[in-house]
Amino acid sequence: MTIAIVTDSTSYLPPDLAAEHGIRIVPLHVTVGGTEYREGIDISAAEVASALRAYTPVSTSRPAPQAFLDAYESAAAGGATSVVSIQISADMSSTIGSARLAAAEASIPVTVVDSRVMGMAMAYAAASAAESAAAGASTADVAEVARRRCAASTVAFYVDTLEYLRRGGRIGGASALLGSALAIKPILGLRDGSIVPLERVRTSSKAIARLTELAVDAATHLPTAATGVDLAVHHLDSADRAGTLARVLTDRLGLGRALRVVELGAVVGAHVGPGTLAVVVSPRFA
Repeated sequence: MTIAIVTDSTSYLPPDLAAEHGIRIVPLHVTVGGTEYREGIDISAAEVASALRAYTPVSTSRPAPQAFLDAYESAAAGGATSVVSIQISADMSSTIGSARLAAAEASIPVTVVDSRVMGMAMAYAAASAAESAAAGASTADVAEVARRRCAASTVAFYVDTLEYLRRGGRIGGASALLGSALAIKPILGLRDGSIVPLERVRTSSKAIARLTELAVDAATHLPTAATGVDLAVHHLDSADRAGTLARVLTDRLGLGRALRVVELGAVVGAHVGPGTLAVVVSPRFA
């Protein structure tokens, strides 16, 4: 049995990992100034950041079911006998609905996984799922590998302003912070698939320092069954600060493997805004 892995573009799966594991990526869409683009194909994160700063209208949308069906049928044509499709949290996007509609039409069985996360937490889970598939696991077991790694992951992020999350309707439980948004620098996280407030501090430097401590704590208090951990730093149009944060985390944790710095793409970037920094801590279980 050959199991193919599919994910969507909000995993921000680095090209080397996608190529290594043969993972197919279905792009979400972003509309800037009335023109629709495919994330990671037709528009860059820098272009979205520039549009946001210029107050150009930016919105996002899920892929059509046909885009997923094309990915599933491509896998089948390549010899796959089933697919595990790992999508951004259903509480943050309706993308999983398109994946499920396509799964019902696919010529091979497709198991759709609601990751309950986004970004590199999804990407690392997709890579582990692909490794499990290559080792001969069943489709159900491969899907469970993805779910387990996603569920164990910690995602925390700092935004310069809550305005973009408010505009896009993705603010979730962090809406409680809106009244004092001008006076604070919020640290947010993902909990059960939704954005929640973690802490509030007064300056960006204190926020980044606190983000560092949260990541170090998560990386040093792993689940009992974990065999290691992968980290990633995300950013939007803030490469220097992301690089500094990555170096600090590498030094603090004595990481034996490279910590990845991955820029957020157009879709998530449109909702969090320029200057965002995020840390993903993803325990490994094999």
